[in-house]
Amino acid sequence: MRLLLAMFKHETNTFSPVPTKFERFFPGYPNALSGTKAINELRDTGCSLAGFIKVAEQHGAEIEVAVAATAWPSGPVDNEAYERISALILEQVKQGGFDGILLDLHGAMVSHSCEDGEGRLLQRLREIDSTTPVGVTLDMHANMYDELIKNATVVNGYHTYPHIDMFEAGVRTADIIIRTIKGEIKPVMAWGMKPMLPHVLMQGTHMEPNKSLQEQCIAMEQSKVLASSLFVGFPQADIANAGLSVVICTNDDAQLARQKCDTLLDDAWKVREQFLYHSEPLIDSIVRAKLCIEYPVVLLDHCDNCASGGTLDSTVVLAEIIRQDLNNVVFYAIKDPLAARQAAHSGVGTKLTLLLGGKTPMPALRDSSHPISVEATVKTISDGIFYNRGPMLQGMMNNTGLTVVVDTGRVVIVIISEDIEPHDINCLLSLGIDPLKKSYIALKSRVHWRAGFGEMARHVIECAGLGVTTSDYSQLVYRHVRRPIYPLDAM
Repeated sequence: MRLLLAMFKHETNTFSPVPTKFERFFPGYPNALSGTKAINELRDTGCSLAGFIKVAEQHGAEIEVAVAATAWPSGPVDNEAYERISALILEQVKQGGFDGILLDLHGAMVSHSCEDGEGRLLQRLREIDSTTPVGVTLDMHANMYDELIKNATVVNGYHTYPHIDMFEAGVRTADIIIRTIKGEIKPVMAWGMKPMLPHVLMQGTHMEPNKSLQEQCIAMEQSKVLASSLFVGFPQADIANAGLSVVICTNDDAQLARQKCDTLLDDAWKVREQFLYHSEPLIDSIVRAKLCIEYPVVLLDHCDNCASGGTLDSTVVLAEIIRQDLNNVVFYAIKDPLAARQAAHSGVGTKLTLLLGGKTPMPALRDSSHPISVEATVKTISDGIFYNRGPMLQGMMNNTGLTVVVDTGRVVIVIISEDIEPHDINCLLSLGIDPLKKSYIALKSRVHWRAGFGEMARHVIECAGLGVTTSDYSQLVYRHVRRPIYPLDAM
């Protein structure tokens, strides 16, 4: 048995000013990651591609990895990058000789010329090869289009947010494709959508309503359903099909697939109000934080989360923390390569004044973040490389580039040069910072932080700062999403 594997993942925030070039998909690599190198680096990690590899090797399959491309969420993918990476996959398909194809995709990729990046890729693949079974694993935040379903044998998503089951989703997809190749099953799919844009802060599977909805998916898979996926969608994409969808895959039972799909969609629609997030003024959030007496308190700078396309240099929350004299704080992180270089050049132990953050314009928003002046002592200088402890993406390498820790006396600020969402505790431990010794842990995150820090948080306070990952839809102008849609419209 010969299998073609590939990863091509990007969650596109159409409001984000951060460009998405080819190089963004391969941080730390001079060229595209593929072949044996990709297998060796991703085997036994927590991604879906690793799940593919595990199942393929268990069955003694010969495997080829066309490309392993993944980029932190940002603005629409550059056309040249999209075509280049797609070609790496499609050229392998043209060579032929594969019994099955396994694709680790995201489902919310938008290029400058196409709002359904995954669907276009699958359509092109089928123009080359119309018969080989194709299994696709998608992120829970996928925005679904018909083109993807029509051209895949099975589409399958994660059941957890934070996404700690990416590997398991890959295993499930690979198992279905191998059983299909062997003639044991005949997958059929049904899918549908509801006109709703769930707020990301209310999508976590640690809470309702998504907790119960995903439990329904798991229960289906333990019965007669091969794969059951409820995609909450990615609302920071101003595209026609943004929003919640369901895909059900059964063994040659289209009627059952349709019935289960419609039931799950109806159940999600009934609880649509529970997907709404209501924020409070930032000043009040920090006041509440000061009143806490059990520590550590997690403060979420959720409007500037790079794992949803944020710039990572919005300073509004940090400025308010400093203004209200919050003490014993670690702030992770401000992306500011210039400030990192200045602090590194100054050297450990030196005191300097930095003009920090606020350097990336955000034209999609009415307001702007501005640099803030901080006087601090340089504590640590790092190359920014660390490996995830898990449970999310366990074993995966991270590279934040030149990373510097500075201390104002009350607030320890981590300054990074490359994107990262702090979902793993090693982002702090690798810098010599013990989060349990801090009263306040301020993180630019929305939900993924729970994977690494959730168990230690005594209180969680969401801080409505400024950024393109805001949960206040009134801050964004939607021009392309289908209407009416909840909650942009009363439904």
